Amino acid sequence: MAKIESLVQDFLAQKKIAVVGVSDKRDTGCNLNYKKFKDAGYQVYAVNPRITTYDGSPCYPDLKSIPERPDAVFILANPAVTDKIVRECVDLGVKHVWMHCMMGTKPGLAASMTSVSPEAVKLCWENGIAVIPGSCPNQFLKPDFVHGMMHGLWNLFGFLKVDL
Repeated sequence: MAKIESLVQDFLAQKKIAVVGVSDKRDTGCNLNYKKFKDAGYQVYAVNPRITTYDGSPCYPDLKSIPERPDAVFILANPAVTDKIVRECVDLGVKHVWMHCMMGTKPGLAASMTSVSPEAVKLCWENGIAVIPGSCPNQFLKPDFVHGMMHGLWNLFGFLKVDL
């Protein structure tokens, strides 16, 4: 078991990040992550097959439609979508994936609030993709009070450990 911090540092060192799961129907955690990445100076690509623009920028139906290969992919979507996106990452040669989970790296504690797919995590490992199977970038990238508290609590309870 390893702490998540080194995986997070590697992910955040990337410059071009695809954010899968943005929504035009309501404010979501994915939308907040998109904004946080953008505000921090990343080149951010929105991905959702249902919409063509997001926040004034193009929104792509999938990773292969993005004009340049992203360095990293953040996913906040149903685990079945995560499976599909990770297969695209393998095909495109993307080497950093972050799957959101509200309960740190313990998706079983929030089964209906996770993007983590055990099959997709295994596919990442088998293909040399550095994967963060849970937690949220908002807990690490200039966290607000709530995300800072979540990071502290999840760390205290051991919810930020990753099986490698």
